[in-house]
Amino acid sequence: MSAGPRASADGAIPQSSPVESRAVRQLCHHDRRLYWRKVSGSASTRPVSATSAETSPVVEELRARMQQCWGYDSFRPLQREAMLAAMEGRDSVVVLPTGGGKSLCYQLPAVCRDGMAIVVSPLIALMKDQVDALTQNGIPAAFINSSLSTAQRMAVADRVRNREIKLLFAAPERLVQDRTIRFLQDTAISFIAIDEAHCISQWGHDFRPEYRQLNCLRTAFPQASLHALTATATEKVRADIAGQLGLADPEILVGSFDRPNLLYRIERRTDVMIQIREVIDRHPNESGIIYCISRASVESTSATLNSLGYRTLPYHAGLEADERRKHQEAFIDEQVDIIVATVAFGMGIDKSNVRYVIHAEMPRNIEAYQQESGRAGRDGLEAECCLFYSGRDGKTWEFLINQSEDAGNRARSLAALAQMDSFCASAKCRHRQLVRHFGQDLESENCGACDVCLREIEPIEDPLVVAQKILSSVFRQEQRFGADYTAQVLRGSRNKKVLSNGHDRLSTYGLLRDESDQHVRGWIDQLVAHGYLVRSGEYSVLTISDAGWQVLKGRHTPQLTRPRRRVAASSESDKWVGVNRELFEDLRRIRQEVAADRGVPPYVIFGDVTLRELARLRPTDPNRLLQIYGIGERKKREFGAMLIDRIADWCRRNGVDTDVMASRASAPQIRPKPARISAASGQYFELFDSGLGIDEVALQLDRSVGTVCEHLASYVHVRKVTDAAAWIRPETVERVEAVIGNIGCERLKPIFEALNEEVSYGDIRVVVACFEVRHGD
Repeated sequence: MSAGPRASADGAIPQSSPVESRAVRQLCHHDRRLYWRKVSGSASTRPVSATSAETSPVVEELRARMQQCWGYDSFRPLQREAMLAAMEGRDSVVVLPTGGGKSLCYQLPAVCRDGMAIVVSPLIALMKDQVDALTQNGIPAAFINSSLSTAQRMAVADRVRNREIKLLFAAPERLVQDRTIRFLQDTAISFIAIDEAHCISQWGHDFRPEYRQLNCLRTAFPQASLHALTATATEKVRADIAGQLGLADPEILVGSFDRPNLLYRIERRTDVMIQIREVIDRHPNESGIIYCISRASVESTSATLNSLGYRTLPYHAGLEADERRKHQEAFIDEQVDIIVATVAFGMGIDKSNVRYVIHAEMPRNIEAYQQESGRAGRDGLEAECCLFYSGRDGKTWEFLINQSEDAGNRARSLAALAQMDSFCASAKCRHRQLVRHFGQDLESENCGACDVCLREIEPIEDPLVVAQKILSSVFRQEQRFGADYTAQVLRGSRNKKVLSNGHDRLSTYGLLRDESDQHVRGWIDQLVAHGYLVRSGEYSVLTISDAGWQVLKGRHTPQLTRPRRRVAASSESDKWVGVNRELFEDLRRIRQEVAADRGVPPYVIFGDVTLRELARLRPTDPNRLLQIYGIGERKKREFGAMLIDRIADWCRRNGVDTDVMASRASAPQIRPKPARISAASGQYFELFDSGLGIDEVALQLDRSVGTVCEHLASYVHVRKVTDAAAWIRPETVERVEAVIGNIGCERLKPIFEALNEEVSYGDIRVVVACFEVRHGD
């Protein structure tokens, strides 16, 4: 079908209202469930009903094609809105997190519309991965880049002329060439999608001048809508992208920057090889990425790990291009588990099953950390992101920035580096800090997925006394030394420099000798991060700020923390529940064999989510394969018989039941969510035990009703409460449960809307918790 701007009955294209034309849809959080709201200027409205869009013929066609080609039966947040913009010929800027389904936002509309979509992509590897995946799904796609021979380029050109291709991928440098533009102007272009669009903006973290030339596309293809897509873009970057491309009244769609499936941990670097191995050993035989700042660190880390029996390969710009390509392909094809790399690696990687990302050294800014750590868990399954940092990392980055950037960019880069340093040393929720950097927030007090909220970091006793000892030492050292030296003085070091300076005679000498160097250096970093100490000059000399003097005078008490012994998780992830691990590994081997035979990455054949569902449900009926996430008609035809034979044979040999499957048409499945317990939960639980209601607890603790309801939901799970009538009116409970019976309770927003927005999210949350306990525990 062909779709363009919607026309009225008389054929005129209606103009959007000023509010609608400036609309920005932004994902927010409510108990870590996603919903979206419209924002116009600084004002916002209540969540907008999308009932008509949900049932429109265009959406139904999108949904049908998505199930047929990809095996997905529902849209991820904001995918539908992004696809409708492409289907209706409206320009857009789409910001979705890594793993948020950004590529599908242009791939699916391209399949549904007449003509061919052009996709601007920055790297050869990324183009190849996407074309391989599309071809496996039966979608005609091709790329044009320097990796093709003359004959291969001519063959692609013939397919374009013959209108045999739905998506053509090209690098920005090639697309803006006059010869390329003239050739494509003779082709029916449905729309143009620009991936990694943050590269357009001078305010973006990975600005590329060649992307700036793409502003010629509006003039060259005036009938084609333009769609800029990226995973990381602040409001300033989004505005710059739209302006540079000349987008016409674009739809701005901003997804949540949070990745709730990622577990963030940040530690001071002590013995980095031990720290790295601890992470790897938590993920045996799984794919991981280790990032280092320098090529030398990459080489030494990879060599050391290989000598210890791990399977790794290095990747950095100093390797020959052919060697880099071979190492990247070995990682993608799962010939090795681990790639050790500089930040030169990863932008073109579409690998969905990376289960951990380790930063052996601090990234240069928060945007880079968000994107690099975001390469874990793209399939939505659980993944771990660990960062090991040292004060020396900042100095390394400062040197590189001063060497490589002009004065205009240098100040901005150094300010971003200071933000990253503060992020590492802080003791605040990692998820909340990341999303706040991009102008969003989390409503839940406890993310349940970082070292801070998991209480792997604990406050120290007498933080004021410890802070005064450190600040006093800095003062008595005449504010002329750095953090490492200050820690040596406080720990009573017999270092030659300390002795020659006579600092062994200071009153602060040895005041923290019973503490480890890791703890003392960590506290100094925290005092810097909180603004009580300032690093300045070439040697990062410590000086005391005005706020620091207030601490010295006892007028303010800072928050200082230390890591505590990590307790191993006592239960597996809910996404592993019911999965036969041995069958999963057998299916992984089958996937790798098929991928090797076809010359494509294993995750192009099936993602880990699909393999887990197969190993959980173990289908032997061909028709039931279509109920597995990621298996559409095409893959059923190609792989269905093989999968059923292998699953049936494996289950027979191992005495395991088959066909553990319920129809998708059956009643909604109740999946109890783990209670989020924070340090503050105890006082709430005591008040609930005493029989106080929601409003009474809110008044007594001076907290919002929404916050009280969050803790009450946790209380319900812990105490196994099945009836919400003690806190919620019975008629309200009855209304909420009636809706749950129809649509389930995975997300609160659909329940809220089904109740005509007449019941608060807090009340819904408590009723859902009781319902889950009653039906799922």
